[in-house]
Amino acid sequence: MGKFFTGRAFDHAAAYRTEDYLAAALWLPPGISPDEEALGELMSTAVDPALQEEVFAVLEQVGAGHPEVPHWYLPVIGVDPTRQGQGYGSALLDHSLQAVDSAHDTAYLESTNPRNVSLYERFGFQVVGTIQTGSSPTITRMLRAPR
Repeated sequence: MGKFFTGRAFDHAAAYRTEDYLAAALWLPPGISPDEEALGELMSTAVDPALQEEVFAVLEQVGAGHPEVPHWYLPVIGVDPTRQGQGYGSALLDHSLQAVDSAHDTAYLESTNPRNVSLYERFGFQVVGTIQTGSSPTITRMLRAPR
């Protein structure tokens, strides 16, 4: 799934990691989207048929929730669980947002973890809405204005 959702970050030199490989952030620059067709095909075969309607409804909301202006999209940022809370996420955001800021572009993300919302807010992201369907967890949509 990751290949279809974030693989294009590598194609556009928008994949960042720490030197020790304990954390990574995969961005999609303006105009670049996940491979939605391949992702949909994978979900059709990998997701329990009883949950497919709910999963596709969430994915539809994710796609529809993106800002209409050109923007950098952060679909994935992750830190080794044994190193969370040690500044890895902040360091990656600080470094990767330099590219966004140098282009004076908007940045957008969806947070699946409520604990991370305050981290993103420290970097200038603002909550612009939520996504939730059926039994899915709440996903927080966040936008950062150009700088």
